[in-house]
Amino acid sequence: MRILVAGGAGYIGSVLVPVLQDHGYDVDVVDLLWFGNHLPEDTRVIQKDLFQLGVAELKPYDQVVFLAGLSNDPMAEYSPALNFIQNGALPSYLAFQAKQAGVKRFVYASSCSVYGYTVNELYDEDAPVTCAYPYGISKLEGENGVLQLQDENFSTIALRQGTVCGHSPRMRFDLIVNTMFKCAIQDGEITVNNPSIWRPLIDVRDTSSAFLRAIQADREISGIFNVAKDNFTVGQVADFVKDEIEACTGKKIGVKIKDVQDFRNYKVTCDRARTYLGFQPEHSITGIVHALHERLENYGDLDQEGYSNIAVFKKLNLGVGG
Repeated sequence: MRILVAGGAGYIGSVLVPVLQDHGYDVDVVDLLWFGNHLPEDTRVIQKDLFQLGVAELKPYDQVVFLAGLSNDPMAEYSPALNFIQNGALPSYLAFQAKQAGVKRFVYASSCSVYGYTVNELYDEDAPVTCAYPYGISKLEGENGVLQLQDENFSTIALRQGTVCGHSPRMRFDLIVNTMFKCAIQDGEITVNNPSIWRPLIDVRDTSSAFLRAIQADREISGIFNVAKDNFTVGQVADFVKDEIEACTGKKIGVKIKDVQDFRNYKVTCDRARTYLGFQPEHSITGIVHALHERLENYGDLDQEGYSNIAVFKKLNLGVGG
């Protein structure tokens, strides 16, 4: 099977693409390489704007996996215009072209951010989406554009991912667990803005497994699937990181609690993904932190620009004026 991974040179793609290669898939990556190229040397990587792909370019592929777009709230808020183009219009455009080209399945990397604020309810995929922020709105637009193209010959799957964390060859330290790890190592203290806020979390290895399961799913399966390891309060996450860093280093780590209001609060159930895709996450927060600590010497300066998406975004002057 031949697969195109759109935006496959980023944080998730740098883990997913080798997984697909290990499973015998013929993989091509199209990416603008904003964050460099950390893929295996033998990976076919085309540096190209995805809006330049049409039917002719997509015809060779059996499936398309869409990992492109702006990846978090800071990037979306810095450039709302580019955010809506890359997260809303681009996946819709590429899915339309893929369907015209005869591609059999389009898998879209969505986000649990679309749920916005859910109070204390556990949301499944049929629950209302209420996000009022640019990132969540744009991801929902991308979902809708992709999913409405589904028919008996074209499967469309949207994976609503929890916050992805953990080690990747294209490393980031601007994600909740990774950021807490960085602060614990550098400062000996983790700052928690609001310990009561809920977030679904997932290791990048597990979200890569979810994409693999989606690719391998029965051809008749389409729809939205939540994917996360579990739901945690931010306070819980800090305690897990603190305990594991103390176990790894023997040093005492402090936790500083603030009381900053946050309108993004959501927890989800992943039963549908387990039932229909066979998705089974394996990696705990403790496991994520342990894996990061094992590679600590390889990371160098944890504050370097390349580890922060918004820092790279600003340095490249992307979205300026938007």
